[in-house]
Amino acid sequence: MWDCLWMAPRLWMGGASMALIEDAALAVQGDRIAYVGAVKDLPDAPTQLAREVKRYADGLLTPGLIDCHTHIVFAGNRSDEYQQRLAGASYADIAAKGGGIARSVRLTRSASVDELYAQALPRARQLVADGVTTLEIKSGYGLELEAERNMLKVARRLGRSLGITVRTTYLGLHSLPFDAADRRAYIDAAVNDWLPHLASEGLVDAVDAYHEGIAFSAEEVERLYVKAAALNLPLRLHADQLSNQQGAALAARHGALSADHLEYTDARGVKAMAGAGTVAVLLPGAFLVLKEKRKPPVSALREAGVAMAVATDLNPGTSPLLSLRTAAHLAVSLFDLQVDEALRGMTEHAASALGLQDSHGTLAVGKRADFVCWDAELPSDLIYWIGGTLAREVIAGGSVIQHRARANGTSERY
Repeated sequence: MWDCLWMAPRLWMGGASMALIEDAALAVQGDRIAYVGAVKDLPDAPTQLAREVKRYADGLLTPGLIDCHTHIVFAGNRSDEYQQRLAGASYADIAAKGGGIARSVRLTRSASVDELYAQALPRARQLVADGVTTLEIKSGYGLELEAERNMLKVARRLGRSLGITVRTTYLGLHSLPFDAADRRAYIDAAVNDWLPHLASEGLVDAVDAYHEGIAFSAEEVERLYVKAAALNLPLRLHADQLSNQQGAALAARHGALSADHLEYTDARGVKAMAGAGTVAVLLPGAFLVLKEKRKPPVSALREAGVAMAVATDLNPGTSPLLSLRTAAHLAVSLFDLQVDEALRGMTEHAASALGLQDSHGTLAVGKRADFVCWDAELPSDLIYWIGGTLAREVIAGGSVIQHRARANGTSERY
């Protein structure tokens, strides 16, 4: 028998089709989907097929959401800097006074693993409450071996405690730390020492770098990529956010899973991404907070057939965004995505950006049983509503990890 069978009026399987299955059923065996389809196509009565049967009188089932770009582990708060920027201070002004990433680095280095976990957990819980069942978490606010290790340990711990899939990304080339005496020596350590150590400890699922005029050059990023390839680690890149550094083309040339931001990516970069199958990860939260004017080339990406994912970029400086659904709404409103593109961007294409397309992102037999029951009628409702709590029940790996009682009663059970 199946472990559990969920039944609901409507179900969206994810993927390119926006068609709904009416009077739908989804069965779970262990942590995998054992059946998804119409109730009428079940081979027997529900109570004969599963140990437990749950029936929703209303609502919509969809794949669990995937936030494929976050910096969720950090110490401290930089809301005062946000106020300073609103009052006219530039990022350079704030950095000159010890603010910006340097401030987050100092605070993160001084925090213990338990302290970092205690601060990150509420943020992760808010994402889960909004339907996220898979979360990517980067290092990059430690910028020394032990602090980077602590961040990645916290990321692993969050996955275990919340019951969700967490993919960790090493971002040692995030920023040159304030106390680095020698640029080349820092990069040598981050690439040739720290990365192999952290990978050998099972803390790294992929590597990333910030490729920008104010950050790291193509040559420096390629040194990281060569080492990562030797360790069989997938690649990602913060690319073309503030200027056209040909970051998208660089990522594609090395077969990166994704290139993220992309506000200044040109036709050459789009063509390279299309040829390499590199996913474009759009981050409208940072675009909004930084009051940027130049949008990612969404039309060109669409025409070239580049998969587009959407993520929160949750971080303390430029995207304090705690809702993936809101990120998707912003991608529609600010970047001109279509609703179906935004939905695929936080499910199927987000899975591809993490290399998880074979197990996550759509509802299909054999895939991980990550799904959400929403107080919604249509998938477009997840984009349409800004804020609020629509997720009624969040299931990850076949287990309910979030349940919200409704004013008019909870789900019915046989």
